[in-house]
Amino acid sequence: MSATLQTTQAVVTGTARPQRRVKRKTWKTAVWLVAMIVLAAVILYPLVWLTLATLKPSSEFGTNPGLIPEQPTWQNFVRVSEGIAGVPMWRFFWNTIVLSVVATAATVISHALAAYAFARIRFKGSKILFTCMIATLLLPFHVVIIPQYIIFNNLNLIDTYVPILIGKFLATEAFFVFLIMQFIRSVPRELDEAARIDGAGHARIFFSIMLPLIVPTLTTVAIFTFLGQWNDFFGPLLYLTSPENYPLSMALKMYNDQTSVSDYGATTAASFIALVPVLLFFVIFQRFIITGMSSGAVKG
Repeated sequence: MSATLQTTQAVVTGTARPQRRVKRKTWKTAVWLVAMIVLAAVILYPLVWLTLATLKPSSEFGTNPGLIPEQPTWQNFVRVSEGIAGVPMWRFFWNTIVLSVVATAATVISHALAAYAFARIRFKGSKILFTCMIATLLLPFHVVIIPQYIIFNNLNLIDTYVPILIGKFLATEAFFVFLIMQFIRSVPRELDEAARIDGAGHARIFFSIMLPLIVPTLTTVAIFTFLGQWNDFFGPLLYLTSPENYPLSMALKMYNDQTSVSDYGATTAASFIALVPVLLFFVIFQRFIITGMSSGAVKG
């Protein structure tokens, strides 16, 4: 008590010694600032190069390795707007949007249902099925390319969107199922039991209780699915043969394949146009990625 009283009196009378302020080491701050600027420059350099390269004529790509075009031109965007192989650019955009939206919706719904089944429904063989599902993460995609192609070819589904989208409806992404399931496991089972007392079944529990709680994780799944499908090249390359069915990723390839002549100017312009929606999408929804991944990492 006496020590406390003396301290209080010293503060009141103004005789207390001021606490030393820890001086920030400005040189460390400067080093970190320079390091972050250099790192940001390295990361953003490809984007800056692509943006400026859209104004370069095709003849400069072999003679002008610098960033600034010597003879800026907007003809690259004009050629892109005209389309290629008789297909307008808006058709490629529409095909990409259809694939991305359908794939995202199907992935979110099917994987949420599968995750709920593994997390909340007890049935025979659930552990074996879950183990087999996780084991698919170790299976290289290239192993199943030929068997899948033979099956879809025998079913006359080549040059359709079915081979690209059917897996989204069947919850074939084990990582997404695992991510959602971990979040569902963190939800107290008392909520399920209270709903069962009121007569709710699994469908009512899932849509009325569980679905609103797992929105952050589903948002993360939707973002990754949309970005992955928008940039997908391998699937359309395998299963699509008609240019009118091509997404943007295949349209970019056509600028370097027609009559064995590469139009680098149009390629960079089309790449920039295809990149802008994805970049805006990521900037808008990036906070949901961190929220969903952190919430889905909680294990009950």
